[in-house]
Amino acid sequence: MLTLVTGTTGQVGRRFVPRLLAQARGEERIRVLVRDTARGEPFADLGAEVVVGDLRDTDTLGKAVAGVDAVVNVAASFRGVPDEEAWAVNRDAAVALGRAAQAAGVRRFVQVSTGIVYGLGRGRPLTEEDESLPGGPMWGAYGESKAAAERELLAMDGLDVRVARLPFVYGEGDPHLAQSLMWAKNWAAAQRLQMGHHADVAQGLLRILHAPGIAGRIYNIADDAPVTAVELHQLNGVEIPAELYTRTDPDPWYIITATDRIRRELGYRPLYPSVYAARDAGAL
Repeated sequence: MLTLVTGTTGQVGRRFVPRLLAQARGEERIRVLVRDTARGEPFADLGAEVVVGDLRDTDTLGKAVAGVDAVVNVAASFRGVPDEEAWAVNRDAAVALGRAAQAAGVRRFVQVSTGIVYGLGRGRPLTEEDESLPGGPMWGAYGESKAAAERELLAMDGLDVRVARLPFVYGEGDPHLAQSLMWAKNWAAAQRLQMGHHADVAQGLLRILHAPGIAGRIYNIADDAPVTAVELHQLNGVEIPAELYTRTDPDPWYIITATDRIRRELGYRPLYPSVYAARDAGAL
């Protein structure tokens, strides 16, 4: 089995690929797509094949998927990029990769997406059966482009597509936890953020990649304990702004996701059920 992984130099990809390589057995091989040779060297040192090029280049896609059995598309463009770039990477490049994989006879395609595609809350934890409802403070080109990519990939005939919807990912030196204050400082005190440690995101992706008979299925990956704005400040050792306590959460169930499906069907159990478990284990 030869598996191609894109987005390998991002926060998720750079932590997922070493785990994928570590659990490879026998003749299983891993190929990574990177923009330049230097970025690929750490993965080559671990035993990965490296293809250099841009995900948005047709010739690169042909080389990347040649002989591949499975694809894990981790590539994403979101924070601080122009809308047109978000659409180009998150939808257009993802769909082009899916078509290239389809043409090359790739058997399995894991699309890494986001819980943001749900949009507005439903007054309960969001399930994979919930449709996208545009709205909410973080909706925009990122969420819309990811939702569009999901729809187009899942509609491709003959390609076994599985979708993983991620929460706010943290841990193992990832600066996301500190960056969460960019939003949390403007939230209500009890407003919550659904989280997931990198170890558990990798676990979920590996289960989705390897499980038989789940073509067309969508899975939420997350831990068990969404964290409030107050807790995010405490975890970062930052003083809690008094104005947090004067605000009201406009949507208490915004991007709070259920993990019943991945637990029941794929045996997922978070190694770090909460950010506090990760902190106490020294895994932040």
